[in-house]
Amino acid sequence: MVRRCVLVILMIGMAGTAVELLLLQHDEGTIQLIPLALLGIGLMVVAWDGARPAAASAMAVRAVMAAFVAAGVAGVYFHFRANVEFQLESDPSLAGVSLLWQVLGAKVPPALAPGIMVQLGLLGLTYTYTHKEQ
Repeated sequence: MVRRCVLVILMIGMAGTAVELLLLQHDEGTIQLIPLALLGIGLMVVAWDGARPAAASAMAVRAVMAAFVAAGVAGVYFHFRANVEFQLESDPSLAGVSLLWQVLGAKVPPALAPGIMVQLGLLGLTYTYTHKEQ
């Protein structure tokens, strides 16, 4: 029962994140397409595993969820780096903690937003933790 609930939460989270990225037009280059592609692939492999659980589907879910975690970490880095560059262009005197707070508080791009990919990846790995592989 808990596993099914995690499956539903994971599917809702992936679908909602994909819709949000599409509405924000997060598709202006190859790097920005990576989370959208992963979300699409993630929805497919999780649906596959939910419909027909097997060793192959569990391995596919684990691989895609590991990619979610990696993409989320990379996304935080890219958003953070873009914010640092923008803040320093706006005010070259910023440094240290004041620069950090400006970067973390920036609304575009939100520095920690890609962390949702990490959360979804960890949730997906949790979903496969007690997988009864056939």
